[in-house]
Amino acid sequence: MSNYHIKHLEEYYKVYRKSVREPEVFWEEIAEEHFVWRKRWDKVLSWDFSKPEVKWYEGAKLNITENCIDRHLRTNGNKTAILFEPNNPDEEAQHITYNRLYERVNQFANVLKSQGIQKGDRVCIYLPMIPELAISVLACARIGAIHSVVFAGFSSTALATRINDSDCKMVITSDGSYRGKKTIDLKGIVDEALYECPGVSNVLVVKRINSDIDMKEGRDQWVQPLLDAASKECEPEIMNAEDPLFILYTSGSTGQPKGMVHTTAGYMVYTAYTFKNIFNYRSNDVYWCTADIGWITGHSYIVYGPLANGATTVLFEGVPSYPDYGRFWEVVEKHKVNQFYTAPTAIRALAKEKLEFVNKYDLTSLKVLGSVGEPINEEAWHWYNDNVGKKNSPIVDTWWQTETGGIMVAPLPYVTPTIPTYATLPFPGIQPALMDENGEELQGNQVEGRLCVKFPWPSMARTIWGNHQRYKETYFSAYEQKYFTGDGALRDAVGYYRITGRVDDVIIVSGHNLGTAPIEDAINEHPAVSESAIVGFPHDIKGNALYGYVILKETGESRVHENVSKEINQIITEHIGPIAKLDKIQFVSGLPKTRSGKIMRRILRKIASNDTSNLGDTSTLLNPEVVDEIIENVIK
Repeated sequence: MSNYHIKHLEEYYKVYRKSVREPEVFWEEIAEEHFVWRKRWDKVLSWDFSKPEVKWYEGAKLNITENCIDRHLRTNGNKTAILFEPNNPDEEAQHITYNRLYERVNQFANVLKSQGIQKGDRVCIYLPMIPELAISVLACARIGAIHSVVFAGFSSTALATRINDSDCKMVITSDGSYRGKKTIDLKGIVDEALYECPGVSNVLVVKRINSDIDMKEGRDQWVQPLLDAASKECEPEIMNAEDPLFILYTSGSTGQPKGMVHTTAGYMVYTAYTFKNIFNYRSNDVYWCTADIGWITGHSYIVYGPLANGATTVLFEGVPSYPDYGRFWEVVEKHKVNQFYTAPTAIRALAKEKLEFVNKYDLTSLKVLGSVGEPINEEAWHWYNDNVGKKNSPIVDTWWQTETGGIMVAPLPYVTPTIPTYATLPFPGIQPALMDENGEELQGNQVEGRLCVKFPWPSMARTIWGNHQRYKETYFSAYEQKYFTGDGALRDAVGYYRITGRVDDVIIVSGHNLGTAPIEDAINEHPAVSESAIVGFPHDIKGNALYGYVILKETGESRVHENVSKEINQIITEHIGPIAKLDKIQFVSGLPKTRSGKIMRRILRKIASNDTSNLGDTSTLLNPEVVDEIIENVIK
């Protein structure tokens, strides 16, 4: 089955049917034909969702960096692997060839070894979007260390929680980062976090903004002198197929973030195969995903998926609004980008600006447009299609999760007819199921339910680090022998899927999954607050924004409210990061609760969204009168 590229709809259905009928044969052929193995597997798949336990390519031995770097050297060593576009457009872009990437990854791997990092050790990476971020990720994989990248917009508290949860021995960071006109003191955030992290013995610091920082004797070292002294050769550590490759944290609906564990072989096969097909990648294309490597999108579709295909992948340090709102399109023109993958939030923000920001650039190089992070709304889809793609570049609206490792439902460009707001068809090998409230699978089309997957796929997370029981309860307890995604979806008359949103207490804000519980916990630490509830409400740019209902211990006048509101957002920024700040805060005397004490968030969501025409039966509430009071004082 050499059709690594699916070229038309009939072929998609043929490939899909085979992938469902004979999944082991299907995934074995792809693994055999497109990757380098040190030892072949003994068994393609063993699984039991009741435990839950999944193993792909058991007994195989490999190193993922040999597949992402070494094997391209003979034929494509001088091809650009990573194209770094800095925050400041006046700073020159860097073209890092596969030959040079090989040397730099090996040097970094040797530095890690010289600092005592061994196979299985966890390394936390807290870096801006600079080449060293991708290089340090690959250096960890080279020696079998488990990388845990934390998005460099998280607060010191959030960083410390993640370092401690996975017991990282080392942190890799930089003196700071550029973000548009601003600089951010990353090293200061790390220093603060490490007061709470006794397990960290080494900090390696990359010089980026040349700021004056404190270096702690015996713990902190500048990485460049160590790299200069390191050898450019480093034998890859030979890993087992199921050895952990990385841990990546995702927000839970309960307080503690979940460290999703992704293993080596299946993740490699799936991200490479999805990248090739969903972005219709051809050998000399320039591909750009605007995400941050701190998220799963960056892991799978900036680093591992593209490099496993020998692609040129753009690494962008900046933001879409700096120096002006034409920056994305200026970069597309400058580097003749062929595939462009971004988030609906960015599209909505850019659509609000003057069209001349788009129209003054030549975007004819674009062949495929992608969308990720949340379902793209119809208005944004049309703006993207008309003004960026000029109706010539199909939009792949991709649905997937940190937990899935790779894209699960998406159109294939030039293959699948697209409909705005629909993620369309499952990728080969993915077997979705829509479930009703009684736990029965909904058959046929034109149905809506909770989205599950009933058969394993190679890149699925294997566990939550240090807490397999939580993994089982979160993903495999709602429906027997099925992975529950936490999302609702509908299947239309032709079998296309449309994701309708989260069904748990997780809100997607600007493409980031934010659990309500950790935000509420942070708010409730304010000395004046007795209780709070967070819901999402529609927002023109972010998709959803956060609305907080807050009960104070003592009622105060509006000036006090104003101060408390500022302090609440300050606490949230400190505990979680600025991405979780509340757009609206309403002070209330009570929250609508059932007689068992459960907050009726459904009602609060409707009020926040200005949809009070049908709140359902409120008579069963413990305090129905509070609903009218909240409606009366709602913040417009």
